[in-house]
Amino acid sequence: MKKVYPWALLFFVLALSACSSTQSLQEYYVDNSENPNFLAFDVPVSILNLKEADLSEQEREAVSALKKLDILAFKKTTENAVAYRSEKTNVNAILKNEDFTELMKMNTPYGKATVKYLGDEDAIDEVIIYGDNDDKGFALIRVLGNDMNPAHMLQLLQAIQKSDYKGGGFEKLEGLLKG
Repeated sequence: MKKVYPWALLFFVLALSACSSTQSLQEYYVDNSENPNFLAFDVPVSILNLKEADLSEQEREAVSALKKLDILAFKKTTENAVAYRSEKTNVNAILKNEDFTELMKMNTPYGKATVKYLGDEDAIDEVIIYGDNDDKGFALIRVLGNDMNPAHMLQLLQAIQKSDYKGGGFEKLEGLLKG
């Protein structure tokens, strides 16, 4: 029994050191998907109507790497202002993780936005778009795909412009931005 105890203690210490105290972005999505302060929904790539669009070879390559968009948005109200500040702090802590590489920061008419990604710079698996507005709330959009290339992001936007996509699927998010 005495010989087992040191091994169990060593295993426990190693297990604790392997655990990260910072929540992952995926865990954050799952934990808050049922929270009444959040809107959570997925948008499949098919809703963008890109198959019917007249796309160049580069645009088709960019689209083929895309799988889906996961959206999590917090709509701020006077009743949940404290929760908003807490959740905004949580998201910022998650996005400070060194696994995320920043592509750009922007100031828009809707608020501040940051675009980051996970993966290698020539083989991105996930793009994260985080925007916040202290009056309305914040939104996290995860663009999920396989081996996406940052240079393809422009082609992807051009492909969406060529499609007959009318913004369907984003009505819930639009309500957050306008309301």
